[in-house]
Amino acid sequence: MKRPALALLALIALAAIVLPAPPETIRFTDVEKQTRQFMGWYETIKLTPAQDAVKKEALDAIPAPCCSNNSAYTCCCPCNMSRAIWGLSAHMIVNNGATARQVRDKVQEWVKFIAPDGFSGDGCYRGGCARPFNKNGCGGMKPEALTF
Repeated sequence: MKRPALALLALIALAAIVLPAPPETIRFTDVEKQTRQFMGWYETIKLTPAQDAVKKEALDAIPAPCCSNNSAYTCCCPCNMSRAIWGLSAHMIVNNGATARQVRDKVQEWVKFIAPDGFSGDGCYRGGCARPFNKNGCGGMKPEALTF
């Protein structure tokens, strides 16, 4: 093998080590399974202050689906929907290096996926806390009481 070819192979090998992998494409396929997965990420992935600032920028721009007078960053409480949104956001930021815009877009996609007919924005104040997402609800208030 000639030297230019060896040099090219060396550069390709170095790039594989140095360059980050492209971000994972998250596809939504199973509300129950993925809600549990995202809630697990919420419990296990801890954000640095800088990472939390990305999450805040992303989610402050989205009204909470169940209580739209709050943002998705705060919601009115840590319901199962919020836990899933927060976990998805944390995973994207920490493990994929996602920007605020990427997180915002993916969370909005998730919200549409879990409730194709949308949310009223006041479900928390109208008995929606225990209802499933697709019934204008929060999916429950405790991880062990997730409703579908």
